[in-house]
Amino acid sequence: MLIGYARTSTVDQKAGLEAQLRDLAKEGVEKVFQEQVSSVDMTNREKLSEALEFLREGDTLVVTKLDRLARSVAHLMEVLGTIEAKGANLRILSMNIDTGTATGKLMLSIMGSVAEFERSIMLERQREGIAKAKAAGKYTGRKPTAKAKADEVLRLHREGLGGTAIAREVGIGRSSVYRILEEAGS
Repeated sequence: MLIGYARTSTVDQKAGLEAQLRDLAKEGVEKVFQEQVSSVDMTNREKLSEALEFLREGDTLVVTKLDRLARSVAHLMEVLGTIEAKGANLRILSMNIDTGTATGKLMLSIMGSVAEFERSIMLERQREGIAKAKAAGKYTGRKPTAKAKADEVLRLHREGLGGTAIAREVGIGRSSVYRILEEAGS
């Protein structure tokens, strides 16, 4: 059985999700698991977990692109291990890779490693750029939003509001409220 998995990072990406569903249908996928959740939060991918649980021996999990499935080589290998333990395969349409073949397994490992390498290089360049900008005095980072609201936090605390209510009222995190209160000795 061909089982599809489609994912977009946000609910605003309707066209991207529709394109994935169209491509999966064209491939002959019989059942599709779909979700709209960021790949950064790997713990909140319920539909991926359901798709992996649904797989049976001889099935193939089909995705349109590698980045719809995994964010890192480590995560990819973890998902692939789950798939292989069930006696199933993985097919990535954009890369024309099917782990049902030895060549497909090799290509997937190579492509995943290259993708992770590129991401590492990009992050390294980003860190270097930030360091260079800081040295030149051109990078100040994100403005501290909570500290800018310290007076309002202290006023609301004097009025008797609790930490959660203050956080909601001011629009900052509860931990920031308590940090401001602690620094002020309140």
